Amino acid sequence: MEDGEVVEQVGPQQQPRVIGGRYQVIQELGRGGMGIVWRAWDQVIGREVAIKELHLPDGVPTAEREVFEERVLREARTAGRLNDPAVVTVHDVLAESGTTYIVMELVRAITLSEQITQQGPLRPEQVADLARQVLSALETAHAAGIVHRDVKPSNIMVADGRVKLADFGIAQTLEDPRLTTSGAIVGSPSFMAPERIKGADASPASDLWSLGATLFFAVEGWMPFERQTTAATLHAVLNEPPRLSRPHGVIGSVITGLLIVDPRARFTAAQVRALLDSVPANGVPEQTHPVAPVTRFAPDPQPKRPRRPWLIAAAVAAVVLFVAGVLVGRFVPVGGGAHAAMDSTLVFGEGGDVETFDLGTDKCGIGKIAAGVPVDSGTSCSDPHDFELYASDSAFGSGDYDMSYPGEAALTDYGEGYCSVYFGSDKVVTPGKQSTLRYVTLIPSEQSWNDKRRTQGDGNSDNDEGSQDIYCLLYSAAGDKLQTPATK
Repeated sequence: MEDGEVVEQVGPQQQPRVIGGRYQVIQELGRGGMGIVWRAWDQVIGREVAIKELHLPDGVPTAEREVFEERVLREARTAGRLNDPAVVTVHDVLAESGTTYIVMELVRAITLSEQITQQGPLRPEQVADLARQVLSALETAHAAGIVHRDVKPSNIMVADGRVKLADFGIAQTLEDPRLTTSGAIVGSPSFMAPERIKGADASPASDLWSLGATLFFAVEGWMPFERQTTAATLHAVLNEPPRLSRPHGVIGSVITGLLIVDPRARFTAAQVRALLDSVPANGVPEQTHPVAPVTRFAPDPQPKRPRRPWLIAAAVAAVVLFVAGVLVGRFVPVGGGAHAAMDSTLVFGEGGDVETFDLGTDKCGIGKIAAGVPVDSGTSCSDPHDFELYASDSAFGSGDYDMSYPGEAALTDYGEGYCSVYFGSDKVVTPGKQSTLRYVTLIPSEQSWNDKRRTQGDGNSDNDEGSQDIYCLLYSAAGDKLQTPATK
């Protein structure tokens, strides 16, 4: 041990605490609802380590405590086999006097949360380097069957450009819903993927959502979904897409792609890697503007304001970069050929190719989707049908209808990218879909867009007119009827 180190003592006669017969506790580093982290000295090897002393919340039954301890040991041992520079190494796992301890590499660094709070947002190229390292850690873990479940700024350690992601395996165990007595969500709602809030199991895709929210925090300096109450935070995750203050180059596109609500269309690790590899590490800094060096929380609720043109361009770029295969031949669209099945985009609404498009409450319809042919009714997808609506959303993923008409070109770029992503995802389940199906994108006309903008803000939903939505329709490439639903 070094001179000046503080050994935990209550009185002058008390011996230093030793865990597992070898780890001498030096001082407390921090504590939270699930335990305490100690700085300790490994008397066998002769090195400093961090020890996480784990505790379950009060009120957990004995049987569940035993399950907890078993899972902690199993997952921490698995995490101990991970080999990546950005993973905090697990050295040892032990149980003593009814308490479980995880012995880990001692990282002399501050957390990303502390860094942003103290120094302000990072430059986009710095965030890109951070993203590369955290992504590497996640790829290593996912390949080993480990889902982190708690990727957030306070679990990322940063020092001299190096990054460490902590709590692999441990977070997975602590957040198992079977280890709670109330059914409450355990974890960090501000960084929790929407599908997890809806009850789905954690997955690599949910870790990537959390990474997206973390990168947003790193480049903007505030938490995109944090609100004054947990309920408001969960609502924001599900319903309030965050807004970047400026494009931020490739990292802005990465963030947009990672924060796609539907996990089937969300960027994968390989796709994020391809985007990040399209620019050099530690590249030329992108132009930024000063931002106050404090963590800001978005107001509850966020005030609506018109989007600036570059915000639309950033949303378009994230999807187009993903779909178009522009990354020097190293990146292909999801599904490996969605473009071959895409027909020319049509404009719907007054003044458009399809003057009327209204399926009512149905998702399928009879007839041809073509210029000059109105669609004014739908049919059940369980019955034979000519076309099927497989995806739809407000343009640019925003519920903000008070936005000037962005132009047909921008809507086409975004819409075609959006529909291509979903066509290539596992939402469309028809075997051989690239050759047996075709799809078309419908975008709103300028009149339809402006009607929606004008009537949405009058406070009377009965008067709503027009649309700002993107519609994705598929149909048989052979021109015959679809006998069963093509989507799940």
